[in-house]
Amino acid sequence: MSAAIPLWRQYLELTKPRVVALLVFTALVGMFLAVPGLPPLQEGVAGLLGIWLASSSAAAINHLIDQRIDKVMVRTAHRPLATGALRPIQVLVFALVLGIVSMAILLAWVNTVTAVLTFASLIGYAVIYTGFLKRATPQNIVIGGIAGAAPPLLGWAAVTGMRGPWDWQHALLLVLIVFVWTPPHFWALAIFRRQDYARALIPMLPVTHGVTYTRWQILFYTVLLVEVSILPVLFGMSGLFYLGGALVLGSVFLWYAWRLLDPPDEFFAMRVFNWSIVYLMALFAFLLVDHWLPLVPLP
Repeated sequence: MSAAIPLWRQYLELTKPRVVALLVFTALVGMFLAVPGLPPLQEGVAGLLGIWLASSSAAAINHLIDQRIDKVMVRTAHRPLATGALRPIQVLVFALVLGIVSMAILLAWVNTVTAVLTFASLIGYAVIYTGFLKRATPQNIVIGGIAGAAPPLLGWAAVTGMRGPWDWQHALLLVLIVFVWTPPHFWALAIFRRQDYARALIPMLPVTHGVTYTRWQILFYTVLLVEVSILPVLFGMSGLFYLGGALVLGSVFLWYAWRLLDPPDEFFAMRVFNWSIVYLMALFAFLLVDHWLPLVPLP
C-alpha cells in the first residue's frame, strides 16, 4: 500500500501536518497579540515559516526515534518508516535540512531570541521528550508538554524580540494555557489507544495507573485549564468577549471530562480528544478576535 503513495506524501507525513498546523496557529495568535496593530511583515512571515519548519523537523525526528514502537502500534503502523516506504537515513537528512533551514531563516530575518527559543523547543520535544521522557515516566506528556506549548511564545518573540518583562509575562500566559491543555488532550487519546502503548512498552498513564485514575486526572486538569484560561482577562490581555468564549468552551470541555468518568462507550475518549482540538483552536481564535475588536471602527 505504501508504494502507491507518492514520495512527497511520505515526506509530508513525517512532518505531522495537522498537529504542526495547530501549533503554528497558536504561534500566529501570539504574534498578533504581541503588537497593537499588524505584526511586521518580514518578522511575521519569516517567523511563521521558521517555526513551522522547526516543528516539522521535530516531528520527523519523532518518527525516527519512534520507528520501533510505530511498527507495533495500530495508530502509527502506516507511518513511512514503519511501512518501509522511507529509510532512516532519508528521514534523518530530511529532519536535519528542515532544522538547519529553520534556524537560518530565524537568524537572518527574525531575531536571535526566537532562534534560540525555537531550537530549545525542538530539542525539548524531539530529543528530551521523544528520546527519554516518553519511555521513562507516566508523567511524560506533562513534563514534555513544556516544549510542545512553546509556539505562542515563539510567535510573540518573533515580532517583539522579548524586550521587556511585559512580553514574557503575557507570552508565558499563552504557553501556560497550552501546557495545561496538553495532558487532558493526550490522555484521552492514550485511554483509547492504551493497548497500543502497552504492546509498545510505553508507560502512558492509562497503562501504568489504569483507566479510572487517568479519567480523574483528565477531569482535574480540565478544571485547572478552565481556571488558567481566565488568566488573560485577569492580566488585562483580553476582555469580556474572550471571557465569554473561554467560559462556554471550558464548560463544554468540563462536561466531556465529567462524562468520561462513566462513558457511554469505548469511543467516547476519542470524542473528548477531538473536542480538545476544537477547544484549543476556538480558544485562541477568541483571543485573536477579542484583541482586534477595539481596532474595528464602529459604524
